[in-house]
Amino acid sequence: MMGELRLMKGNEVIAEAAIRAGVDGYFGYPITPQSEVMETLMLRKPWEETGMVVLQAESEVASINMVYGGAACGKMVMTSSSSPGFSLMQEGMSYLAGAELPCVVVNVVRGGPGLGTIQPSQADYFQAVKGGGHGDYHAIVLAPNSVQEMNDFVTLAFDLAFKYRTPAVILSDGAIGQMMEKVVLNDFVPRRTEEQIRKQCGDWCTIGSKNHRVVTSLELDSSVMEKRNIELLKKYAEIQKEVLFEEYMVDDADYLFVAFGLASRICKKAIEMARAKGHKVGLIRPITLYPFPTKVIHDRGIKTKGILCVEMNAGQMIEDVKLAVECKVPVEWAGRYGGIIPSPDEILEAFETKIIGG
Repeated sequence: MMGELRLMKGNEVIAEAAIRAGVDGYFGYPITPQSEVMETLMLRKPWEETGMVVLQAESEVASINMVYGGAACGKMVMTSSSSPGFSLMQEGMSYLAGAELPCVVVNVVRGGPGLGTIQPSQADYFQAVKGGGHGDYHAIVLAPNSVQEMNDFVTLAFDLAFKYRTPAVILSDGAIGQMMEKVVLNDFVPRRTEEQIRKQCGDWCTIGSKNHRVVTSLELDSSVMEKRNIELLKKYAEIQKEVLFEEYMVDDADYLFVAFGLASRICKKAIEMARAKGHKVGLIRPITLYPFPTKVIHDRGIKTKGILCVEMNAGQMIEDVKLAVECKVPVEWAGRYGGIIPSPDEILEAFETKIIGG
C-alpha cells in the first residue's frame, strides 16, 4: 500500500520525516536556506503528538552540544543548519564522534566561504566528508538529490548512526531544501520507550544505572587514546560496506560524469544532449559521500576515455575521483561556485572542451 503522498519542500519534509521516525529531540538555530526545518516543527507541534522536544538554542554551538547530551542518553536527536552554522558545530561533531554517539545533522549548504551567499552550493564537501573538526574521525554522509530522498534519508541516517554509534550527516543544498516535489511520506513510528532504549543502548548510554558511567571523548593517557583511535579506524573500515550509489546509462559509456546531489540531476540532462550528438556518456552518482563509492568508480572509470567531475564548488570531490581511478584516465572538473547552479549546456561544453577536446 502506497504511503501518504504530499507536495512538500525539501526542508519541510525533513521535519515531517523526523516526527514520523519517532525522533526524540530537535535542537537548532535558524539560518537560511534551512530555516523551514524548525519552522515546520514549530507549526506541527510534535510535542503534543509524540512528545518530541523541539528547542531553538541560543546558537549552533549550543545546538550541537544539546544533541550531545540527548545522544549520550540514547535518544534519537538531530539538528540542522547551513554552512556557517555547520562550521560552528564542528567542535561538537568531533566530540560526538570521539564519544561514539549517534545523531543526525542536516546541512543545507549555501555558497561560501565566510558568510557567503544564501544560494545553493556543494562547497561543504570537504568539511562533511573529511571530518571537519579536529582529530581523526569521519561521519557517515548521505547526499540526497530529491525531496523524496530528503524524506527517506532521515530514517536511513538514524539507522546507520545507531548501527555504528557515530554522527550521520545529510548533506543537501539550498535548491533541494527549497524546491517542492511530490513525496511519499513514511508511516508513523512511535518513539522508543525507556525500556526499549535501555535494551538498545544500555551498554553505552547514561540511563540511570547503578554503575557509574561517563560518556566522554577525553583521554589523558596517550596509549589508551591510540587504542581508541585504532578501534575507530576499525569501525570506519566496517562502515565501508554501507556504500550507496546510482548508475545511469553506464553499460555502454565511453565517458563518465561523476556528480552528487543537485548536480547529478543536471548531469542527466547533459547526458541526453551528449548522446544526441553521438557521445556515449554515463553517470555515477555517489549517494554516500562517506563511505565513498571508490570501487565502482574505479572499475567503471578505468574502462572509459575520461571522466568529468561535476560539482557546485571549486572542485572538491574530484580529488576522491582521481584517487579512485589511480590517475589511469583523465579526470577534469566542471561546475559553478558561489551559489550558482551549472546549466546542462555549460556541462556539455565543459565535456566537449576538457574531455573530448583534451
